[in-house]
Parts: sequence; C-alpha cells; structure tokens
Amino acid sequence: MDRNSIVGFVLIGIVLVAFMVYNSFNPRPEGKFINEKSNTSISQDTTKNVVEEQIKKQERDDFINLSKDKVGKLFEQNTVGTNKNITINTEKSKIIISNRGAAIKKWYLTEFKKWDGVQTQLVTDSLGEFYNLIYSVEGKKVDARYLYFDFDTDQTEINLKGKQSFKLSATLNSGNGQIIRTYTFYGDEYHFDNDIKIINMEDKINPRGLDLVWGNGISFQEKNSVDESAESKVMAVLNGEVSEVAADEETTENAKETGMVDYTAIKNKYFTVAIIPEKFDGTVDLAGFKINYPNTSGVVKKFEMSYRLPYKGGESEYKFKSYIGPINYSILKEYGLERIVNFGWWIIRYIGQYFMMPLFNFVHSFIPSYGITLIIFSIVIKLLLYPLSITQMQSAAKMKLLAPEMQKIKEKFPDDLTKQQQATMSLYSEYGINPASGCLPLVLQMPVLYSLWVVLRSNIDLRQSGFILWIDDLSMPDTILAWDYSILGISSISGLSLLMGVTMFIQQKMTVSDPRQQSMVYIMPVMFIFLFSSFPAGLNLYYFMFNVLGIIQQYWISNFSKNKVTLEDLRKAPKKESWMQKKMKEAQSMADSQGKNVPFGQNNNNNNSYYNKVQGKKKKK
Repeated sequence: MDRNSIVGFVLIGIVLVAFMVYNSFNPRPEGKFINEKSNTSISQDTTKNVVEEQIKKQERDDFINLSKDKVGKLFEQNTVGTNKNITINTEKSKIIISNRGAAIKKWYLTEFKKWDGVQTQLVTDSLGEFYNLIYSVEGKKVDARYLYFDFDTDQTEINLKGKQSFKLSATLNSGNGQIIRTYTFYGDEYHFDNDIKIINMEDKINPRGLDLVWGNGISFQEKNSVDESAESKVMAVLNGEVSEVAADEETTENAKETGMVDYTAIKNKYFTVAIIPEKFDGTVDLAGFKINYPNTSGVVKKFEMSYRLPYKGGESEYKFKSYIGPINYSILKEYGLERIVNFGWWIIRYIGQYFMMPLFNFVHSFIPSYGITLIIFSIVIKLLLYPLSITQMQSAAKMKLLAPEMQKIKEKFPDDLTKQQQATMSLYSEYGINPASGCLPLVLQMPVLYSLWVVLRSNIDLRQSGFILWIDDLSMPDTILAWDYSILGISSISGLSLLMGVTMFIQQKMTVSDPRQQSMVYIMPVMFIFLFSSFPAGLNLYYFMFNVLGIIQQYWISNFSKNKVTLEDLRKAPKKESWMQKKMKEAQSMADSQGKNVPFGQNNNNNNSYYNKVQGKKKKK
C-alpha cells in the first residue's frame, strides 16, 4: 500500500476506536432489548407481564380441570392434602421439591445468572418437573402432580456443603400399595440420585406402569431467544448412537427409541438436564415444538423426555442419576455426557473435542482473562497453521507479480473475454503458476477454522465474561449501533465485526491482484461486517486478531522475506505441470480433435498457449 492509504487506514482506525470508547461509556437506554438475529424490539416489561399472566391462567385452568374424572376413583383419595415444599441448598444449586407428585418445582443454579441479572432457574412448568404419569387400570393417564405424597421429614430447608448428602423420600400411599420417590442430593455436585419403587400396586396400575417425565423443557437464559433456540434440542443416546429432536417447525415432532439407553437430555445453549439410568433396556419418548411469539421475532422451544417404566406387579425399582447444570465439557465428561456438547459433525467434532477445546483450556490455565486468552489462542492457531497459510500467501505474492502483465492482457483484448482467458492461461504457463495453488491450503484450513467457530460460539466459559472498553460480554455481540427496524435482516453493527471487516479489506488489498476480482475487495468486507455482527464478541475478537496476524505475515513476505522472488526467477524456475493443467490439456486435445475451442486450454509442452497456436494457423492462411 502507498503512504496515503496507510495514513487513511490509521485515521479510520482512530475514529472507530474513539466511537467505540464513547459508546462504552454511553450505553443505550435500558427498557428494551434487541433480538440480535431478527431485529425486533421487544419491551421487557410487556413480555414479563404477558408471561406471568399466561402462567397464572395456566395454573387456574389446571386447578379447575382437577376433578374425579381426571385422576379416576382409584386415586381420588390422594387429591386431598396440604401443599408442602422442601428447599435443598447446595454449593451449586437451590432446589425446591413439592409434595404434589414429589416434583421439582424450582432448580436455581447459584453460580449463574440470566442475561438480565436474575438468578438462573431452569424449571418452566408451574406444576414442577421430573414427575410421574401413572397408567391406571381404569384406563386413566394420571398426572402425579395432582396427587399428594408424604415426605419422610418435617424439615423445610436443608443446607449441604462439600461431601455432605441428604436423602429425601416421598411416598404415595394408596390402599395397600405405594409409590416411593427417593432423592439423594450432594453438597458439591450438580447431580442427584433418584430411585422409584412401586410396591403392591397391581390393583391400581396396569402393566404399562409409569412414565418418568421431564415435560416442558428448560427455561431460556439468553437475550437472543432465536440464537438460543437454534442450540436447543432433546436427545437420547443409546449404545453411543444419538437420536434427537430439534423442533425446527411449529408442529410437534416425536421420536421413540428402544434399546439400552445411556441417557436422555434436554439442552439449550449453555445449560442442560440429563437423566442417566443405572441400567435401562426399554423405551424412551422424545417430543418438541417451537413457538413463534406473535408480533415479535422471539422464539421459544419446548421439549419433553420420558422413560417408560413397566410394572409387572409386586415390587419394581428403577434407579437414575440426573445432572442439572452448565454445558461444561470437562464437567460433563465425568458423567459420560460429552455428546451434549455441540462440537459439530464428523471430523469437525473430533477436531473441536480433542484439539481445540483442550488447547483453549490449556492456554487459559496460564491466563485468567478470557479476552487475552483468545488473543494468545489466535496466535497459537496462526503458528500451527503457518505451513498452510505460508503456501497460500506465497501463491498470492506470485499472482501479485503477474498483475501488471494481466492488466496488459486486459488492455490488449478489452472486448474479448475468451482471448483474455487464453492469454492469461498462457501467462500462467510461462511463469509456472497454478492459479488454484492457493485454494488447497485454504480448503485444508477450513475444518480447523469451522471447528473453532463451533467451539467458541457456545463456550460457557465466555458467557458474561467481559474484556475491555465496550466489550462487556464475550458471548454476546458487542453492539455499538442498533436501530429498531430491519435492513435485509440486519438491525445492529458490532464493533469487533467492524474492525474485522477493516482488517479483511486490508488483507485482500494486499493479496488480490486479478483486476476481475477487485470489486470483491470492497464487497466481501462489507458483507462480513453485517454477517458477523450477530456473532459473539469472543468469536469476532479471535477472527480480528487472526486477520491482524495475517496482515503482518503477508507484509513480511512481501517486503522482507529472503525467499522473495521476481518474474525472472519464476520464468527460469523448472515448471511442474499440475493436475489441473493436465486435465485442461486433455480437454484441449479432445477439443482440437473435434475442431472446437476451450477457453482456458493449453496444448503443448513448450508453454505455448492454444491462443498462440490458433494465431499461427491464421498467419499461414
């Protein structure tokens, strides 16, 4: 670049940084939030009131519908009782258990908060979750949350620390039979144990037995519900094979899986509920549906997972371990729940799981700041990809040397594209340049870069982790400008995506030499600025740094490299015919035999183009 261009970019950078710093100290007014993906402004207060009214109405409807016809005569006696809740406080969670159905009413994660600062709470159903459906001999499917269980303790609150544990039993007494739910909680763990015992209930429960159900998904925790719903699903893992329901349509999706079940799980972007049976060879059911909120762009997905627990009479017992907590790979690995983490598909998953994530965690083990970790991490990845990127950059440097000659060809044949192409291919052949040689290193880098995108996009370590200036959450877009309407699906600009676009422009300006591609130098950075504005700040910070390092590397190669070549060096260098050149020669030979032209062809071993051969024939005539 010339001196004026450098000065211009420096000035632009100063203006951008000043604007971002100003915005970091003058944040947008609270009271509305922007759905980053779909750009609709939603009032927080209005949304909260609507949701609360819906919950209250649902509770009223549930109690109105509670009748003898709903539970049947066999369980009518169990619908009378007094509500009682027990609170379990551990180092990780605050759990509230109801005596109605022995269901989990609330599950707070004490180490995490929602995007708006409210304590993370994952139970969405007002009646509670992790309950039983009872298949009675009357043909009723009885929801146990309408039946009162008896706790084996009078305590209303239990506090657990470290390795302490607490066992809570809840019993449904019905005639001579019982259903006993036993929970065991631990002071420093995210998991709990749950045993279900059915005793002498043959006269009330048919062989279908019970269902153990988590039935209304888990509550969304992030500002962007569209982005969170994209990561939400219910899944079952049987013998290592995954079956899942993503609920991408506004119709209920169902799946039934039978076999040796490893576990089932419901997840959103950063949190999960997983049920792990001790030994279960049977059937699990999965279901999900999507809700698009009217007049907004908000999206919520609801999921259900259930285990069918058959009952053959006498005494039957089922044992489960359940995990309710963050999607943290190192923690989930202890429970064998690695498949819950989204590492992508096929080879991408293995790169992310066994290389990217361990490397990222290793770098962070020395550096407490996740922002600085990302910067160091980008340098490490750049060094690891150096053999591929240097080949790509050397190819770009050679192409740049040919730029003046290519411009001459364009001026010589301004209105004949075919002759331009023929002469250009002849030029490539003369200097031994394969125009596609820079593509292969880029293609080989793509699985690594995409794996990195997957790993950083939903890494809970970056959630609500600030960095500097206007970047207060590396898991969210660092929006510096937003508006209340959509322009081609865009309603905000991210500061780091803007900086990334500038670095992309500089990088392309340094490498792109083909006059026909000059328009892309300007178009691509603008496209990526808008595209990446909805990405997490941590991801854009990485890409920005990766581009900066690429600029430094390209500048060094172009100006200080000892292996810097000239056109004369390229002309004298031994020529090695590439696979593509061989294929084009074969195509040209076939075309010659049929009396046809192939625009990009070349057909002799002396670096003479097809164009020159045709011109020679014309002169003879």
